[in-house]
Amino acid sequence: MDVLTAINKRREITRFKNTPIPQDLLEKLTQALYLSPTGNNLPSREFVLLTNKDTLTQLSTATPYVKWLEQATAAVVIIGNPDVSKYWLQDASIAGGYLWLASVSSDLGAAWGAIYHSEDHEESIKREDYVRHLLEIPEHLRVVAIIGLGYPDIDPAPKEMYLVDSVLHLEKYIANTTN
Repeated sequence: MDVLTAINKRREITRFKNTPIPQDLLEKLTQALYLSPTGNNLPSREFVLLTNKDTLTQLSTATPYVKWLEQATAAVVIIGNPDVSKYWLQDASIAGGYLWLASVSSDLGAAWGAIYHSEDHEESIKREDYVRHLLEIPEHLRVVAIIGLGYPDIDPAPKEMYLVDSVLHLEKYIANTTN
């Protein structure tokens, strides 16, 4: 599947079949993470690959919005390192996008569970500390997200998108007056 097809097909999948992901496919997904770009080519993001069902179940309580991790057959915790680069959050987020598209291109479903909360420092620390403690992640690292993976249990309908003209500007910004 080409990249544009994967982008078009991508959905938030939160219901998964109880089918393990083969090891060779997990290795392909970790390559997508590893090869994702970073600012100044610095290793400002790290990853924890998880397939243990007990750990996935425990992680499903990290926030009220990741209960679906109980059904996932694998997950990747994406970690940022502010000591390495000021672009740690962007680098971690880009890696998550690469993982998601690699998953879709391999007929897997994925869902993004935000752990880092940019607008609520206390909530972010609570979420990050929960994951950090469970996975023994050092204090100086930031837990950005958990991406749940698995074979989709449902085939969602196509996305209903807003008009491209409402977000794409050619040559200069022109305010949309129809909103």
